[in-house]
Amino acid sequence: MIKFTLCVRLDEETERQLADILAHEQTQKSELIRRLIAERWLTLQAGKKTLVERRGGHPEHLMQDAAIDLSERSNRKKAIAQYLNKRHS
Repeated sequence: MIKFTLCVRLDEETERQLADILAHEQTQKSELIRRLIAERWLTLQAGKKTLVERRGGHPEHLMQDAAIDLSERSNRKKAIAQYLNKRHS
């Protein structure tokens, strides 16, 4: 991990706002900045990918032998119920 010193010039209003946030959060400047950067970075990453992509994509084997009509919710519910009954019988 590379560490470096960050020097930021803030106007008086922003400095007061920072002091208020630090007092409210009861944290140090470095920790607050790390959290803000991490939150912003996650926000940027979320915009690049869909939920499925962020979770690793669709399982390749999941629908391989599935019936064509499983896109209908009622058909999926039946298929799941049959699977669970078969598995727990």
